[in-house]
Amino acid sequence: ARDDKYGADALRWYFFASSPPGNVRRFAEDMVSEVTRRFLLTLWNVYSFFVNYANIDRFSPGAEGALEQSELDRWIISELNQLITDVDTALGSYDPTGAGRKIEGFVDVLSNWYVRRSRRRFWKSENDADKLSAYTTLYQCLVALSKLMAPFTPFLADELYQNLVGSVQSEPESVHLTDFPVADATKIDKQLAADTRLAMRTSSLGRAARSQAGIKVRQPLAKLLVKVTSERQKRAIRRLAYQVLEEVNVKQLDIVDAMPVTEWPLVSEGDLMVMLDTDITPELAAEGMAREIVRRLQTMRRSAGFDIADHITT
Repeated sequence: ARDDKYGADALRWYFFASSPPGNVRRFAEDMVSEVTRRFLLTLWNVYSFFVNYANIDRFSPGAEGALEQSELDRWIISELNQLITDVDTALGSYDPTGAGRKIEGFVDVLSNWYVRRSRRRFWKSENDADKLSAYTTLYQCLVALSKLMAPFTPFLADELYQNLVGSVQSEPESVHLTDFPVADATKIDKQLAADTRLAMRTSSLGRAARSQAGIKVRQPLAKLLVKVTSERQKRAIRRLAYQVLEEVNVKQLDIVDAMPVTEWPLVSEGDLMVMLDTDITPELAAEGMAREIVRRLQTMRRSAGFDIADHITT
């Protein structure tokens, strides 16, 4: 049986999210495998990332008090509350497929933007307010996801919930005994959401320009040129330029009205255009070599079977 191979939750999610109930569909085992790889394993990897570092730092949920959230934290909490609203509306309209696809979209940005953009906050040795805010934010997202997914994937949802919340005495012992999440509309920031989507698009095009030039992301470059069509977009790019700089690994971002005539790679999508300065100075080459050495050392650590918390003294 296919549920022996992939699990009952994978099959349930495939049937809920692939097409609306009642529609004629042809079962495809490879699509169940794709759902498992693209969605369920992505969620589990985010959960595993959180648990690994939370255990190292002895993070205790509920003991953080008032926190000063970063712009990235406020963005994902805004997305989470928008997700709760959308899922509740979809389920109220008997649309589990629409609800499931919204959850899939959120898990994608949680993994591929929030966690990736926050990794250094978890990696740093000091337990400062910024690191505590990152832990608290990711914890809130994972707990809310377990509750949102409970009607779709009851076993996975309860596994996540009990592992995350089991130590909190005042909480129900199972996700299936909790109330469904209620959105906090005051935490939904539509402008920040729009600005972040533009930053994500810009970063994606910047990485595409790198790919076009055959230059790996770990090689720092001098400059990214960005052309947009409105003042609102210019403000958004300026607001989140630091995120684009880190994602594309460039030192400077310039907003231009026209692209120069040059052999640098140019990539565009709709009203957005980027050009990447691919001239590598000796200083940039040296920095790229340092990053390559770090990457190889990390590979050697994994090959040697070292744990995340292990320290090498020689």
